[in-house]
Amino acid sequence: MLIGEVARRSGVSARMLRHYDTLGLVHPTGRTVGGYREYSAEDIRRIFHVESLRSLGLSLREIGRALADPAFAPSTLVGELIRRTEDRLKREQELLERLRRVDASAPPGWQDVLRLVELLHGLDSPDAARRQQAALAPVEEVPAELLAEAVLAEPDQNVAGALRWALARAGGDGLASLAAGVRSADVEVRRRAVRAIASLPGEDASAVLLGALEDSDPTVRTRAALALGGRGFPEAVPTLVAMVVDGPSDVEAAEVLGALSLDASCAGPIKSALSDELTAHTSDSAVRIRLTQALAELPAADDLLQQLTQDGDPAVALVASALARIPRSDG
Repeated sequence: MLIGEVARRSGVSARMLRHYDTLGLVHPTGRTVGGYREYSAEDIRRIFHVESLRSLGLSLREIGRALADPAFAPSTLVGELIRRTEDRLKREQELLERLRRVDASAPPGWQDVLRLVELLHGLDSPDAARRQQAALAPVEEVPAELLAEAVLAEPDQNVAGALRWALARAGGDGLASLAAGVRSADVEVRRRAVRAIASLPGEDASAVLLGALEDSDPTVRTRAALALGGRGFPEAVPTLVAMVVDGPSDVEAAEVLGALSLDASCAGPIKSALSDELTAHTSDSAVRIRLTQALAELPAADDLLQQLTQDGDPAVALVASALARIPRSDG
C-alpha cells in the first residue's frame, strides 16, 4: 500500500509517516519500481502501535525506545503515564481553583485581575519567604476567603502569622472557610483553623471555638479554651483545668483561670475544680505544684493556699508558702 493510501485509511498524515520513517519508528518494508514507499500489513500494524502510544502521552523518542527494547515492561510505561497524568491534573486543578478565586472576587478591571493573580502566584510559591512577602503585600480588596484558605494550608509558622494578620486586615468573612477547616479530617488543618479563629472577634467565631472544645486533638482543645477563656466563656474551665493538670501551657491556662475567676459566677466553680484535682492527685507532686500555682492566680483561693502551706508533700508546702507571701495586686 502506498503512502497516500495509508495516510487516507489510517488518519496519519503523509508528512507524519515520512517523519516516522526518518526517526526509524516505521520503515516501509518495500519500494515500488518508481521508488515510492510501500507499506506492508505489518508496517501498518506498527503505525497503529505508534499512534496508540502517542495517545497515551509518550514522546516519539520514548516510543522508539519502547519499540526497540524487547525487554520493555509495559507496567513501567503505565506507571510513568499515571504519574504524568496525575501531575497534569494537579496543575489543571490548581489553575481551576485560581480562576475560581479570581472570579469570586469580582475584580472590576484587568489591573485588579493581574494583582490578584500575582498574589495567588505568590501564595502558591514553594518558597516560604516568597509566600510571606505575598501575604504582607499591600493588595487592595483581597478576598478574605482566599486568605483563609491560605492560612489552612500554610505549614510555616512565620508565613501563617503573616496570613492571619492579612486576614484581619482584609476584613470580610473568612470565618466560613476557617470553620470548614475545624471540621477537617487533617489535624494540622484543624489546629491552623482554631489558631486563626482565635484572633477573630464576634459571636460567630466564639461559637466555632466552643465546638472545638470537643475536638479529639488536645492542641485544638487547648487553643480553643485559651481563646474562649480570654473572652469570658466559663465553658472553657474544664479544659483549662485539665491543661494545668497535664502540664503543657499550664501557666497560660492558670492566668486565664485567674482572669475568669474575677467573675463571681466563675470563681467558685474554678476553685472547686482545682481543689478536686488536688484531692485526686495526692501522690503526684508535680501535678499538685502546678495546681498550687494555679490557685495563687485566684483572688478567692487564699484559704486553700494557706492550707497547702501545711501539705504533707514538702515541695508543695514550700511552693504554697512562697506564693502565700507574695502580695496581691488585685485587691
